[in-house]
Amino acid sequence: METNPRLRFFQSMLGQSMTNSPSPVGRWLNGTLREAESGKLVVDYVVREDLTNPAGVLHGGAAAAILDDIAGAMVFTLGREYAYTSVNLNVDFLHAARLGETITATAQAVRTGKNIIHAESVIRAADGKIIAKAATNLIQTSVKMPF
Repeated sequence: METNPRLRFFQSMLGQSMTNSPSPVGRWLNGTLREAESGKLVVDYVVREDLTNPAGVLHGGAAAAILDDIAGAMVFTLGREYAYTSVNLNVDFLHAARLGETITATAQAVRTGKNIIHAESVIRAADGKIIAKAATNLIQTSVKMPF
């Protein structure tokens, strides 16, 4: 069975930085794509100084941006004709990630309805501890996907 072109795009980027992401925020976050399948993305990020708070740990806003961006990017893997946008993002911050650490974010589709997609995202430390997790609903827009 042939995969959709958006999924193939992500699969062609495995092991590479996301400097070619369709998302400007995704380019700034600049993760490394590790896994891409229909309804799932896995991306590694290094906690850079510009992602930290004054205590030298991953800023909550940066963590939320990672969780939201990877969920939005995951929707591309589903091969939908139209773009989707988040209507909510519920985040729990559970542990700290320190400057220089590599963290892994995973986003998965939980339910893929006609107009609403429910997704969950999680950021984990190298030791498996959950740094932050989120649940989000994304709604179909009237904007056709650019690729």
